[in-house]
Amino acid sequence: MQISVDISYYPLNETYKKPIKAFIADLSQNKNIKVYTNKLSTQVFGEMDEVMTSITRCMKDAFELPHSVFVLKIINANLNPEL
Repeated sequence: MQISVDISYYPLNETYKKPIKAFIADLSQNKNIKVYTNKLSTQVFGEMDEVMTSITRCMKDAFELPHSVFVLKIINANLNPEL
């Protein structure tokens, strides 16, 4: 099943840019999913198992930083603008 996920990540500390960039870079390592960013969020597209496994792994790493918040919106369709 193809899915689309919109992720907003909020590290609740003064140096928030570095953890966000690290999360996106880590997520982008999986070549089986498509990752796009904009000023407000990160979008991820692909097979559900592949996408959710990658997101879970990257979120677990990001939660090493105290007080991190993630907001996810998930739809059971691939809304990749390049398709």
